This record gives sequence, C-alpha cells and structure tokens, in this order.
Amino acid sequence: MIRVNDHIALDESEIEESFVRAAGPGGQNVNKVATAVQLRFDVRNSPSLPHDVALRLMKLAGSRLTNDGVIVIIAQNHRSQQRNREEALARLVDLIQRATHVAKPRRPTRPTRASKERRLAAKSRRAGVKGLRGAKPGVD
Repeated sequence: MIRVNDHIALDESEIEESFVRAAGPGGQNVNKVATAVQLRFDVRNSPSLPHDVALRLMKLAGSRLTNDGVIVIIAQNHRSQQRNREEALARLVDLIQRATHVAKPRRPTRPTRASKERRLAAKSRRAGVKGLRGAKPGVD
C-alpha cells in the first residue's frame, strides 16, 4: 500500500510501470539500459480515490491525463531506474495530495464606508493639488 494521507492509500496493483530508454544523463549507459520510468495510474477506475478527489485530480493532471482517464508520469532525470521510479511515484502522490485539498469558495466582499470616504477624500485632495496648477489669474 502506498500512503497518500490518513484517508487515502493506493494499492500497488493500481499503478503500472514500464521502462523506456531515457534521453537524459547516463553517458554510454543511456544507450543500453532503459532507465526512464513511465508510470500509469487509472484515475476513473481507481477504487482507492473518493469521487470528488478523482475529479479534482483529473482537472489538476492537465496534459498528463489521457482520454481514457489514465495519468501518465514520465521520470528520466536520474541515471538509475530505481531513483526514476521513486521520483515518478513521489510526483503521483504529490498530485493526489494536492487534489485532496478543497478550495474554499470565495465570498464576495464590499468596501466599508470608511474606506469609501478615505478614497473620496484622497481624490478631492488630489483634485485640489491639480487645480492649483492651472493658469494664474491676472497674469498676462
């Protein structure tokens, strides 16, 4: 079981990993060994995720989400297969944790009477200063 938080844990069987050749670091090794990890997680059919979390996760995934509702995460930053595996899994867990947070709905607010009065007083002060810049009377 992969722990996401106190309420959500993923079963290892829900995550599918495949290894491909990486384009990143590795020297001569990069041409011989498949070190990049392609992690797949089916969000739509996952019994571990509550429905609302799954919906937010699909929205957060963006271009990593396929039309079938599968999140694809590719990790190829490290030279070793194991470290790329750990990074891909960490990225998936982070994405799910971000999806568990419910955005607080915004309540529309109105300016207070005092703030309106301060704004109008500042406007009239500024208008007075600008009014003094006009042409001086009696000067030809």
